[in-house]
Amino acid sequence: MFTLAIFIGIYSYGIFVLGLLQLLTKQNSIFLTIISLAILIFIKREDIVSKSKKISYKKILPKRIYSTKEFVLYVLLILLALVNLIGALGPELSFDALWYHLTLPKLYLLTHSVYHISGGLLYYSDMPKLGEMLYVGALALGNEIVAKVIHYSFVLLCCIVLYSFSRKFFTKVVSLIIVAIFYSNLVVDTESITAYIDLIRTFFEMLALWSFIEWTQTARWKHFFVSAIMIGLAITTKVLAIGSLLVFSLLIIYVYYNGSFKNKGNLFSVKNTSVKIIVSLLIFWFIALFIPLPWFIFSYSHTGNPVYPFFTKHYPIAPNHFNPLEFVITLWNLFMYSPDPISPLYLIFLPLIFITFTTFQKEIKLIVWYSVISLLLWYFTPQTGGGRFILPYLPVFSFVCGAIYSEILKKTGKEWGNVSLVLSAAVVFVFVISIGYRFIANSKYIPVLIGKESQSQFLSSHLNFSYGDFYDTDGYFISHIKSSDTVLLYGFHNLYYIDFPFIDSSWVRKGESFDYIATQKTHLPTRFKDWQLIYMNDTSMVQLYKPPKGECHRICHY
Repeated sequence: MFTLAIFIGIYSYGIFVLGLLQLLTKQNSIFLTIISLAILIFIKREDIVSKSKKISYKKILPKRIYSTKEFVLYVLLILLALVNLIGALGPELSFDALWYHLTLPKLYLLTHSVYHISGGLLYYSDMPKLGEMLYVGALALGNEIVAKVIHYSFVLLCCIVLYSFSRKFFTKVVSLIIVAIFYSNLVVDTESITAYIDLIRTFFEMLALWSFIEWTQTARWKHFFVSAIMIGLAITTKVLAIGSLLVFSLLIIYVYYNGSFKNKGNLFSVKNTSVKIIVSLLIFWFIALFIPLPWFIFSYSHTGNPVYPFFTKHYPIAPNHFNPLEFVITLWNLFMYSPDPISPLYLIFLPLIFITFTTFQKEIKLIVWYSVISLLLWYFTPQTGGGRFILPYLPVFSFVCGAIYSEILKKTGKEWGNVSLVLSAAVVFVFVISIGYRFIANSKYIPVLIGKESQSQFLSSHLNFSYGDFYDTDGYFISHIKSSDTVLLYGFHNLYYIDFPFIDSSWVRKGESFDYIATQKTHLPTRFKDWQLIYMNDTSMVQLYKPPKGECHRICHY
């Protein structure tokens, strides 16, 4: 998994470099994708061959390979994966994907470059975009469905990583329960059918913690460096992951001052613990920030702000003042009333941590502290993303729930047996509810997937045009706007499904030419009051205008 993660990072920077060199054509993107996959397969060829030799029908399905609990959990996980795949294979409807996660890659391919987009609409164009670089390759190979499947694949990777990491500490059943708790989060399921980037960040953050724990167990510095690299890739995916850099910094300090961990002084000749901490932190920060540095330079060169749009009018950041009561209320609202629902299992398991914490081994205690710090961090960072912004830490919360469950199983007595039974039933119940809820939510994609409904009909029925979406519902634009024409847009927000040449009013420059003006949910600017209305669509709320006859010689200049 670590090799795959590093490969993904290198591939994304390959796309980025092509964009900076203005060579980002579909052909070049596809060529880079094929070459990269070939290199990855070549590097991992021995693992692929060895694992393929171990696979046989009898080994996969012997008479008694699974216990009843394992079998039930496997079936539920597979069912939920299949249900979410239905949504992943359907057309994109999610707001942020149509706003910038997919629109930016589409614009990059159209212009053959990765560039700064001015104005107040696509201000995220300057942020680190590892995930969007993957979607450039996806759009070059196909369409938004490929991008959605890529993000969907990351939830499967997260589950595999979480299971593999959990198996270092727990039994198969407990490890599967941990995965089930994570995957049953509706925010995770919702994200897995979109072309967002949060699951990509989650993948890197999980590997960062795994490698960090390996460092605490073995004192081998390569794990320390790999952990920093994974955080760097997480930041390159979503700049808010800088917060996780603070989490790991506190964990480094904790490890050095906790005598139960192995001595971490092998890299240094000094014996002073404070000096070791400072040097370790500097190394970790240098590696983690060096990886997204090209994007920070890109942003600074265009905006004067390395983390634009943070600390601007588009995304002001004002740290919260810590109030214990408000903190508890905020967490309660997060886990109970988040717009992106989070599993109630965390609140069910939480009281039991006070009974089991002292029995945890030191690495699990460290992971508990990681969870606590991440919650504090979330509180002090922008909470505009709701459940999405806490998603990268949900695997760790799930792991802690599994640790609690494992300790409950070790306790004797009928009462504790009943507690473990209730917890098992709660996990299965929540998981079944998640499957049912997601099946109902994803069932709208089935008609278009089986060919009973066209994509045009589906998008016309399900896009939220009053909230900024656009689609050429009746095909007017595709049949009347020539490839040599340009349309100036006013009031449009989510531009991904625009398939005609356009300039948006947010980044149009003086002197640029255009043939038509289209408005969505807004009035035509006064300076164009003499333009003639030639088309309107009540569904998409779009109006199209052309210049008065004889004016502008057909092409007008802004």
